[in-house]
Amino acid sequence: MKFSCEKAILQAAVTTAGRVVAAKSSIQALEGVLIEADIDGLCLSGYNLETGIVTKVSADVAEGGAIVLSARLFGEMLRRMPDDVVSISTEGFSVHIQGGPTSYDIMGSSDEDFPDLPSVDDGNGLTITQGDLRAMIGQTTFAVSDNESRPIHTGALFEADGQELTMVAVDGYRLALRREKLLSQDGAEKLSFVVPGAALKEVEKICADSDEPVTVTQGDRHVTFQIGDTLLVARRLEGEFLNYRQTIPQNNAIVLEAEAADLQRSIDRASLIINDKLKSPLRCKFDDGVLSITSKTAMGSAFDSCPIDGDGKGLEIGFNNRFLMDAVKAAPAQRVRLELNTATSPCLVLPQAGEPDNFLYMVLPVRLRAAE
Repeated sequence: MKFSCEKAILQAAVTTAGRVVAAKSSIQALEGVLIEADIDGLCLSGYNLETGIVTKVSADVAEGGAIVLSARLFGEMLRRMPDDVVSISTEGFSVHIQGGPTSYDIMGSSDEDFPDLPSVDDGNGLTITQGDLRAMIGQTTFAVSDNESRPIHTGALFEADGQELTMVAVDGYRLALRREKLLSQDGAEKLSFVVPGAALKEVEKICADSDEPVTVTQGDRHVTFQIGDTLLVARRLEGEFLNYRQTIPQNNAIVLEAEAADLQRSIDRASLIINDKLKSPLRCKFDDGVLSITSKTAMGSAFDSCPIDGDGKGLEIGFNNRFLMDAVKAAPAQRVRLELNTATSPCLVLPQAGEPDNFLYMVLPVRLRAAE
């Protein structure tokens, strides 16, 4: 194998494919990236038996071939090399890497040791813009569960009806839901599958904030994301996802509106004396036109208030400060609607009246003690 490629292009490809490479594995090839060269250019692959990434880049290929190189070592070499054209040649498993005055000689391993990535050829698919998918992932995956006792909830649910894509994440304490319009949908009229949260975070990193398309294809056991010249394949999570529609309270007695930025600032100020060692709920009191937030720990106490539109009827309710902040911060709107009912009922964060119904966050309350 013999080829040359711009350093920046090759380094970006190694970084992308290397996102899913295992730091340590009983299969040595899984600690590396598979580099395949042919007349069409280079194809670099990383795989950890759960998630795989394949990315293609242009290169001047004089002689085709394939080899596996340590992702960590190869990436560090490229990072340290001068900005120039990088030339790579192999003889057996011996690899010579040259860039300007810098050169390295390392040993690679056979491409036959690298496991085949699963393929999803005939499946149902949908297309959405990279910017929309990136936003949806960033605004829902914070609520993905890390509890392995319910593996299905360590991912996010994708539901598509031909017009919209709905993404839902739950962790037992909160729910995050986002909707966006699809560019197109092929195959079944309705799609429903769960993608691991770890894989979605990689998709988010690969997607650009643009109107370029992402094609998502659902196979029997895997799902793929085609993002430009990069393909990510992930194993689907199997099981029964929470029937989230039944968990969302309807016809709430208290409906308020507020500026999202004002809410964030008040939550942040009142949370200053709360940390991992000194945990305490936020005591939120919703009155007519004002939300008062207090907290108390061994460090001291904090108070802040935020203007709201509507009458909270004096409702006092406790929340985990981080969960409430995550919900308000994730909401893609300047103003939000808060719906509440009782001190033991969830709080909903929704678009203000008259705006598209494209997000919903639900936060369960924390029971307050009289001393708090």
